[in-house]
Amino acid sequence: MELRDYLRILHRNWILILALTVLGGAGAFGWSLVQAPSYEASTQLYVSVRSDSSGVSELAQGTSFARQAVVSFVDVVDSAIVLDRVIDDLNLKTTAQQLASTIDASSPQNSVIITVKVSNPDAELAASIANSVGSNFAEVVVNQLEKPEGETASLVRVETIEPALVPTSPASPRTPLNVALGIALGIAIGLGVAVLRSVLDTRIHSLHDIEMATEAPVLGGIALDPDAKKRPLIVHADPKNPRAESFRSLRTNLQFVDVDGSSRSFVVSSSGPGEGKSTTTANLAIALAETGARVALVDGDLRLPRVADYMGIEGGVGLTDVLIGRAELVDVLQQWGTGKLFVLPSGRTPPNPSELLGSQAMQRTLQALEGAFDYVLIDAPPILVVTDAAVVSRFTSGVLMIAASGTTKKPQLTAAVDKLDAIGSRLFGVIVTMLPTKGPDSYSYGSYAYAESTADASPQTRSRRKDKKEKKA
Repeated sequence: MELRDYLRILHRNWILILALTVLGGAGAFGWSLVQAPSYEASTQLYVSVRSDSSGVSELAQGTSFARQAVVSFVDVVDSAIVLDRVIDDLNLKTTAQQLASTIDASSPQNSVIITVKVSNPDAELAASIANSVGSNFAEVVVNQLEKPEGETASLVRVETIEPALVPTSPASPRTPLNVALGIALGIAIGLGVAVLRSVLDTRIHSLHDIEMATEAPVLGGIALDPDAKKRPLIVHADPKNPRAESFRSLRTNLQFVDVDGSSRSFVVSSSGPGEGKSTTTANLAIALAETGARVALVDGDLRLPRVADYMGIEGGVGLTDVLIGRAELVDVLQQWGTGKLFVLPSGRTPPNPSELLGSQAMQRTLQALEGAFDYVLIDAPPILVVTDAAVVSRFTSGVLMIAASGTTKKPQLTAAVDKLDAIGSRLFGVIVTMLPTKGPDSYSYGSYAYAESTADASPQTRSRRKDKKEKKA
């Protein structure tokens, strides 16, 4: 993934990341509050070896021996031989093993200094234990472990150079540090979950997702409208709406699509249901008719026809009647509005939709429509659900694929494109529907709305704009 993909992931999941960050910090703060405070006291002991000679070599040997001995002495600090004495001195109600878990002895490399740290909920007791451990350790080492036979004094000396003081503040819990670690952990988990969600999410969200499925261009993008079911014909119902302008932008892009031959007949389909192909086809047909072009809108979905309902016309007689020879094409075409838009409804639902759509009668019907109209738009069923769209596409210029942002899955779109390639149908481009108006994905396809809608412009202004676009092309 590229940097912009990671930024899009952060943008899309910032609420989740923020929530986990706050939860991590709050959890660490709450955990710190319920922990009993622990105080830490430390003492430092100096280990040396006495020598009867004052020579430099003797002193060096004594220091070297002390450094070697310290390594072993560190393990003696929390041994039972020392801690049993400490327990007796302070009358502690504990065992040597339990007391050893609160003591930490260490010595830097090549050093003769031993640092003893003691942790305890009682600050004074922590200091007392540390000092007692130091004194009893010195007693055990000097008078037991390193004591020569007879009355000879031990050559090893252990002296306290830094006695333990009563700590004034607890060493744990370290609330600021715990909160910082909790926040860092929350951020890490949030980022991990966000990336994992993005990897597992196969839905199409960005232009990059479409580019992975097909090399066909994105012809346009239609914003999500929660009220689309109430007013599906937005180009007609609210011409000044930015969403209506996006259909006009799509119309402009479609006008410059390189089509072999003079006919411009397109099958509009999608990989699966519920991606907005019928409303897109109807609005695109109205937008094309606004330019003065002769447009035929054909409801080729003989299974779940919707065009007649959207356009508000009678759909009892239509395409199926023409295909079986029950009616003439000119008799069932219905003019819509005051322009040159004609609608051919699906008619009654037949028992064999695929056979009718793939028949010679369908081919002749489309040839007749292509000869009489500038554009023929056929609303067809989803490609992966039934074979109807693929069958009809062989008789047309090609296919316009609908992909819904946040709904269409990349494997589905790839499978639909592969299916068209397998039968030799041409895919002219992808139309992205249901684009969010806010968030990272709303910027993925550029801006499809303009400050000034062409619906506000006069016919002369729209004509000049069209002439300019044609000259640039």
